[in-house]
Amino acid sequence: MGVACSVGKQIGRSIPMETEDEQILAGVCVLVTGGAGYIGSHTCLRLLERGCDVVSVDNLCNSSEEAMHRVRKLAKDKGSRLSFYKVDLLDFAALEEIFVKHRFDAVIHFAGLKAVGESVQQPLKYYHNNLTSTMHLIQTMEKHDCKKLVFSSSATVYGQPETVPADEDATLGATNPYGRTKLFIEEIFRDVSASDESWRIVLLRYFNPVGAHPSGMIGEDPVGIPNNLMPFIQQVAVGRRKELTVFGNDYATPDGTGVRDYIHVMDLADGHVAAVSKCRTSKDLGCLAVNLGTGKGSSVLELLRAYEVAAKKKIPYKIARRRPGDNAEVYAKTDLAESDLNWRASRTIEDACADSWKWISHNPDGYRSVTVEDLS
Repeated sequence: MGVACSVGKQIGRSIPMETEDEQILAGVCVLVTGGAGYIGSHTCLRLLERGCDVVSVDNLCNSSEEAMHRVRKLAKDKGSRLSFYKVDLLDFAALEEIFVKHRFDAVIHFAGLKAVGESVQQPLKYYHNNLTSTMHLIQTMEKHDCKKLVFSSSATVYGQPETVPADEDATLGATNPYGRTKLFIEEIFRDVSASDESWRIVLLRYFNPVGAHPSGMIGEDPVGIPNNLMPFIQQVAVGRRKELTVFGNDYATPDGTGVRDYIHVMDLADGHVAAVSKCRTSKDLGCLAVNLGTGKGSSVLELLRAYEVAAKKKIPYKIARRRPGDNAEVYAKTDLAESDLNWRASRTIEDACADSWKWISHNPDGYRSVTVEDLS
């Protein structure tokens, strides 16, 4: 099922953003739901830098408005083109007001609950929130004739992939309620697209987001217990947690630990920008599913060792038994992203660890550490 890349290797190669793409996006107004979140905030910044007007909507249940203040600061003179509304997509009337106030050319839909464990414990909460909010969004888009959409999907829709690397034509079958909400929403969008060819929809299935903006001003700041590996590592590195738990060291991988496709959040942000550009230029797009990954795998211990180099310290960890349902190795097939979106990951595991460490070392308590005014 492939070989993990060794630490020190680049996790992708660069495709530069063309001036033509900047012209395509200049002055375009994009609604970003969940825009104050981890991937959403980095994507808002990249959209602003490409000349877009950005309207961010977030209920702040797992994010901070401080991220929006910092995005404005990072965007410099383009920061004034960012508007933020604290709105829950379940509030149909409030969402309608935003569409009345702004004329959107495209929407990027990040908003949704995303903790796998919580979804198993509270499936109805996840089905209600993620599915109902999406229905509100797409109905409002249709009413206002805004039919260009980029959806934040996930590799969880592959469940336990039959082959690795996972490609977009693989059999779908999520293994938990969170993943099933992503899968069901994809199906909704496919049906909507089939019923009305004027819709242009890109479903971005991404793998394991890591890293932060290289400035250290914005990054991943989960509320409560982190759901992913790197925020656990960074919290141990900064002293917020005693040690990291590594689940399983007896997999059929080079060092026995699980192998995943870790993609830098800035590469993900660029992928969303490329998808918006695709929606703008492809009249017969329909509904297109695309993987965003590096096409390579790195093990848990490889990522941990790279983080130790970035932080210049040892990070304590313990080995625990495998978690039920975990795969030995999962990474993406990325040919479609390269051919259809002209996008390829460019940043390394070392970049991701260095940027993550800069973020957490300057913001040990996340966005609660300091405000943007303190950074001035």
